[in-house]
Amino acid sequence: MKYRLRFLVVFSLLVACRWSAGQELAERQTAIRDLAEKNGVTVTFDLPYAGTENPKQRVDLYLPKERKRPGPLPVVALIHGGGWVNGDRIGYGGLALQLARTGDYAAVTVGYRLTNEARWPAQIHDCKAAIRWIRGMAAQHGLDPDRIGVWGSSAGGHLCTLLGTSGGVKELEGDLGPHLSQSSRVSCVVNHCGPQDFREPLMRDPAGQPNFQDDAVSGLLGGLATEKVAEAVAASPITYVSADDPPIVTGHGTADARVAFAHAEMIHAALKKAGVASWLIPVTGGGHGSVSHPVLKERCLTFLSKQLLGAEATIDESPIPAEPGK
Repeated sequence: MKYRLRFLVVFSLLVACRWSAGQELAERQTAIRDLAEKNGVTVTFDLPYAGTENPKQRVDLYLPKERKRPGPLPVVALIHGGGWVNGDRIGYGGLALQLARTGDYAAVTVGYRLTNEARWPAQIHDCKAAIRWIRGMAAQHGLDPDRIGVWGSSAGGHLCTLLGTSGGVKELEGDLGPHLSQSSRVSCVVNHCGPQDFREPLMRDPAGQPNFQDDAVSGLLGGLATEKVAEAVAASPITYVSADDPPIVTGHGTADARVAFAHAEMIHAALKKAGVASWLIPVTGGGHGSVSHPVLKERCLTFLSKQLLGAEATIDESPIPAEPGK
């Protein structure tokens, strides 16, 4: 654990020092590639999954140079946040490296069209196409098509949870990419502070009243959630909860002012009611950034080892005190 944390600290410092706003993608990829080489990981950037030339519809593949066990590797697909309008897949490069360097996993960082280019349901269509790509390319890269987990935070947490709950929902599949015969189902979900029901506000004012004047949600749905009711329902992971959903672990700050903790409670309760394995880990007093807590990360890594590697493990759901300032 100490080595993992030290690795992430070093990576974070590199990000702060070298990845200033506006830095070219090539430079950021070079930084990742250098770190990958030092940590025994091979990175392949910019693999198209949708059959298009769109640079957003790409994945980056992280493979360990030395695999810990024979046979195909389970895969963790990482889906970035940013309010569906910001962020990119390189932002999860550090976690992808951490996962791949263990020799236990392959990692795939997923790009998707943002709302300044395409509105709902483009984002979930892209993510599902990326999962189908993983399955379609599994034999070529030595991946296990039956063990695919997803991990995301905020908007990425929303998309990951939606992948988990909407397996088999035809309306959300889209028709992107060359692997349409493949399933887009996933084996497990790590959801950090993702919105779960757009009929409920993500934010409330100081008096506790709901605030639906949310530019990020409006950008996704094409208008206020209170006006785009059908879209709000269709985009909500909670809409599709059913007994065949995969195990899901949710981490969320109890004082999150961007995506209310109530969203974590709602999805957890709905999953449990449906008989789905679900864990909720509160970060006590934590805001939107509190899900970066190293203890939460370690518990989610334990969850992955349980679901994807078959490890005998107990997921600790006890509250985690937030780090100062988060």
